[in-house]
Amino acid sequence: MSAIDLNSDIGEGFGRWTLGDDEAMLRVVTSANVACGFHAGDPSILRRVCARAAQLGVAVGAQVGYRDLAGFGRRHIEMDPAELVDELIYQIAALHGIAGVEGARVSYVKPHGALYNAAASNPVTAGAVTEAVALFDRSMPVLGLAGSELLVRAEADGLTAVAEAFADRAYTPEGLLVPRREPGAVIHDADVVARRCVQMATECTVVAIDGTTISVEAQSICIHGDTPGAVEMAHAVRRAVDDAGVALRPFTAVP
Repeated sequence: MSAIDLNSDIGEGFGRWTLGDDEAMLRVVTSANVACGFHAGDPSILRRVCARAAQLGVAVGAQVGYRDLAGFGRRHIEMDPAELVDELIYQIAALHGIAGVEGARVSYVKPHGALYNAAASNPVTAGAVTEAVALFDRSMPVLGLAGSELLVRAEADGLTAVAEAFADRAYTPEGLLVPRREPGAVIHDADVVARRCVQMATECTVVAIDGTTISVEAQSICIHGDTPGAVEMAHAVRRAVDDAGVALRPFTAVP
């Protein structure tokens, strides 16, 4: 690839609780997946990160999740699909309004945590996500796991499907993410993460947890903002990708 996007989860604190270094990460990434208040984030945090993203030319995406502040959106919740659609529209609309006040624009949607995993493999959940996006703004791309049910459904519904890969998460041989509860699911070595990203960007492959090489064709690479040393990892990735001759830029237009 001649260019790739680097995204991270931003605004995941709540009230007095701080998670990640939003300011530092916004200076490195090209797209920010901003928590919309259901799994993390509050109005003041959302407004602050949208303002900073606008100043730095970083694309803003709505990171929507289950209504699960206590579990950080990483607990699966059985929901009526119609109710899920309504809750997703609510979250996108909230961030859309706040971003507009600060001169930013919500330019894509990405599910978070348990919702991300469910939408990657469950056609009903994937359909709820794409229906919400289509109802709110059909021009918004959907960012999701490469090869996932979510992206298949997005394309079928006439939406722009954008595939992403994960810098700091291990893959199964089937191309899914290794569950966080399993050993080796999260990769903490910045050099290893940087090498993986170069391989993803230049060869469209990654080494799975069992040592096999699998295909991963992605337009964006994600670094989790809550991973220890996330900012250092992001800098290492940016340097390595640049040295490999791959430019970093958002996959959507920035106002």
